Amino acid sequence: MNSDQFEGKWEQLKGQAKEKWGKLTNDDVTAIHGKKDKLIGKLRERYGYTQEQVEQEFDSFLRNCCITSNAKSKPKTRLHA
Repeated sequence: MNSDQFEGKWEQLKGQAKEKWGKLTNDDVTAIHGKKDKLIGKLRERYGYTQEQVEQEFDSFLRNCCITSNAKSKPKTRLHA
């Protein structure tokens, strides 16, 4: 997911971001407005992450969100006996 896609999906992702990073306030989430660099800055500020740590956290978040989103959107198929 590139930065434009992230920004476009922020409304869907911000609840998951607040669940993952509970130290983010509602004001933080509003101010981030889907900007990757703003999210990274807030995570470094709130959690004291290094640049490497915050990039790993962000990548993990995106992987988990995409897996969850894809799993929800794919219809389940039944096997017929």
